[in-house]
Amino acid sequence: MRGHIEKRGKDSYSCRVSIGKNGSGKYRFHSETVRGTKKDAEKHLSEMYSKLDTGTFIKPTKTTLSEYLERWLTDYVKPNLGPRTYEGYESIIRCHLSPDLGHIQLMQLKPQHLQKYYAMKLAGVRQDRKDALTQTTVSHHHTCLHRALKMAVRWGLLTSNPADAVTPPRPQHSDMKTMNEDELQIFLAEAKKTPYYTMFYTFLFTGMRRSEVLALRWNNVDLLMCQISVTQTLHHLRDGSMVFGQPKTAKGRRLISLPPSLALVLKEYKEKQSLERIKVDAKLKETDLVFGTPEGKPLLPDMISNTWIRIIKRAGLSHFRLHDARHTHASLLLKQCIHPKVVQERLGHATISTTLDLYSHVTPGLQEAAAKRFDEVLSPKMEPAVEKHPVAI
Repeated sequence: MRGHIEKRGKDSYSCRVSIGKNGSGKYRFHSETVRGTKKDAEKHLSEMYSKLDTGTFIKPTKTTLSEYLERWLTDYVKPNLGPRTYEGYESIIRCHLSPDLGHIQLMQLKPQHLQKYYAMKLAGVRQDRKDALTQTTVSHHHTCLHRALKMAVRWGLLTSNPADAVTPPRPQHSDMKTMNEDELQIFLAEAKKTPYYTMFYTFLFTGMRRSEVLALRWNNVDLLMCQISVTQTLHHLRDGSMVFGQPKTAKGRRLISLPPSLALVLKEYKEKQSLERIKVDAKLKETDLVFGTPEGKPLLPDMISNTWIRIIKRAGLSHFRLHDARHTHASLLLKQCIHPKVVQERLGHATISTTLDLYSHVTPGLQEAAAKRFDEVLSPKMEPAVEKHPVAI
């Protein structure tokens, strides 16, 4: 018998179905209680049959969301994603998701649970709202949850992802600040007074990320062909360790052509670095970091960001973050009518849509320039129409 219904109480029925054989060849059964009429029980039994026939039946477990998320962190995130990504997801799960939603059984998690959670985090628990989170932060929570629950579906623990049916807060994008040509020159003039001139020159003239510049080694720099090969990143973790890793996307591994001025600056910097190593009876190796301590150890990322801010202030410029060097590089290229595809490749964006979404608003003159260029292409072939006036009789 494939399955049957048994009456358990006044308004209670048990739906029992066969879910296959175990290792010793004996049939296994699964029962679910339905409260209501016999017709309700028959409908539920039919639904169970349908799930068995389509391969979407999952035997309920008492695994809580908190237990599952810990397993997801250990079995998937840690071995497959970057260390900073793991730290971020771990913090979201242990500080927010597990305390607020972790008690719910994984299979009982509904979209309304998630929607209520987002609203609670945006509003804050305390009356002064000092613990309220921003839309961007709660959006990160949704990304973490959605990714974890998507894996639960792939692992056969859920039939569908409840995070698909909710509307998460839209992340708030802060206004992008970019230097113009004059501001860039003012900054470089002030940076030249420090030991970090070449490093910040590299940031501005390549658009590389902080993690990429600090992981750069001399064997990644081809001064003859004027190219930099981006192959690894450097991150400073909460436990104090410095970890080298891979770029997080395939597009992140890339070749960046060097402007001639940067190639010259790097050549002079390398020669100076070699002389300094000779003074301490050492030799500069091709595997050494381009930007590191005198002993060749990695520089602390936050220290570099703080140094940038100090130079910005001394130069009398408005506040620019270190990451704005990347935005500056991209916006200046686009203003020179460099194709967005080239800008995408230099920045290492996964898709060209990312580049266009980020920088379409920082080049307001491109629309006008495009309209004029279109007219210039067609103007030799077109003559303005001359309005003919009727001749009076």
